[in-house]
Amino acid sequence: MKKLISVNEACRLIKDGDTVGINGFAFGFGFPEEVCNALDKRFNEEQHPKNLTLVFGSGCGDSGKSSFGLDHFAHEGMVKRIIGGHVGLAAKLSSMINENKIEAYNFPQGVLTHLFRETAGGRPGVITHVGLETFADPRVEGAKMNTKATEALVSLVSIDEEEKLFYKSIPLQVALIRGTTADEFGNITIEKEGVLLETLHIAQAAKNSGGIVIAQVERIAASGTLKPLDVVIPGIMVDYVVLADKDNHKMNSGNMYDPSYTGEVKVPVDQIPPMSLNVRKVIAKRCAMELELDTTINLGIGVPEGVAAIALEEGISNRLTMTIEAGSIGGVPGSGCNLGAAANVEAIIGQPNIFDYYDGGGLDLAYLGLAQADKNGNINVSKFNGRMVGCGGFVNISQNTKKVIFCGTFTAGKSNIEVVNNTLNIIKDGDFLKFVDTVEQITFSGSYANKTGQEVLYITERAVFKLTAKGLELIEIAPGIDLEEHILSKMEFKPMISENLKLMDARIFSNDSLELASALQECQLGA
Repeated sequence: MKKLISVNEACRLIKDGDTVGINGFAFGFGFPEEVCNALDKRFNEEQHPKNLTLVFGSGCGDSGKSSFGLDHFAHEGMVKRIIGGHVGLAAKLSSMINENKIEAYNFPQGVLTHLFRETAGGRPGVITHVGLETFADPRVEGAKMNTKATEALVSLVSIDEEEKLFYKSIPLQVALIRGTTADEFGNITIEKEGVLLETLHIAQAAKNSGGIVIAQVERIAASGTLKPLDVVIPGIMVDYVVLADKDNHKMNSGNMYDPSYTGEVKVPVDQIPPMSLNVRKVIAKRCAMELELDTTINLGIGVPEGVAAIALEEGISNRLTMTIEAGSIGGVPGSGCNLGAAANVEAIIGQPNIFDYYDGGGLDLAYLGLAQADKNGNINVSKFNGRMVGCGGFVNISQNTKKVIFCGTFTAGKSNIEVVNNTLNIIKDGDFLKFVDTVEQITFSGSYANKTGQEVLYITERAVFKLTAKGLELIEIAPGIDLEEHILSKMEFKPMISENLKLMDARIFSNDSLELASALQECQLGA
């Protein structure tokens, strides 16, 4: 097999100053760990390759627990610039950005996946509304993550008298991708990956830029044995194949392989234990009260993941379609190291394709994190105390979904909050305020949402707000909560307070069912 080379030979094909497109999602789905680990070792030994530009949608890592994922590139001199969608999980590389040691740009993840496609097609870039009035807008920060980033990579344009953002295409000299099986001609399949991502588009972008494509796989097959419909990356788009050691080709950082994420098997969902009654479950139950049957939904990281668990407990999960920006449609979204895939998945499509659906308004409802909110309804999930995390797919999803719910705890930091007797008892509150006068970075724009008529809620364990033209309005508080002591004194601004301020449903603060199945069925019949 002429295309099969050793990992060390593959590393030597990457030259100083190359622009490298890297595939992968979150905790390692689709990430070419074998090749990146070898590049790490080569740089430590030879100080080459250096001055690389890395381009990636989701910055794979394990939150700094080990040298994994993009943290293999966290060496001074190895990387000159990154253009990424999310970098928070690659803690060492993120620190280098914060310390201004590399130029760093943060594009919305969907935009980056589309940029690979535009580069492959020889087009100048992506023209889109995604990012308007957020940090990506050149009138705000122009997607620059630190002061070392000075080049204007995003510009404001007008098409038919409507404002749009233009993100320039990025030619690639190298594509680092991953699949499961390669045949002797370099045709690649992904039957054990659990995600499709932008694998094909990165390969096409590099080939059509005059670059090379290096694919990591776990096994080799004879030519003619792979089914044509199973081939995701044709051999004409693959220059070199590296056979990976099994420890460097896990499904993700914590899981060798789970067949429920590829559709090979289905697991009984009734074996999934219910959530324990705590603050996270309280938030998830209140969020679940906004569900509607037969809708398409996206769930963010952390607290929003609990909504899927509540839907399962309430017996309505079969009437909802959960989607993940990595490309999974249907099933039960994974959490922890399995973030990005779904058990009992119904379909898996490419990441650029699912972002087409998101950007065009295909989602009915999205539950996303609430890290920091301000008086204008802006949300920040991408930058804290100067530490760059990145937006991921948050901008694409939050800006284009018909109804968006931001959910999280009311304060941050260690707290002691009990859920007892259908009420909330705050023994010790978190030390850090989330509802601030002005967010550190605008990842979601309240003013843009008002212009488009988007419905927006902010749900916490003790208070629910809605976005209005004048800012946030408090519409519900939890039983047992004092308005002044537990809410207003914990905010840097005073929200509007609804004339019809309500108590949150007492069932939220117990293990009692919300009876959503019957309530939603009646609502649907009434409509």
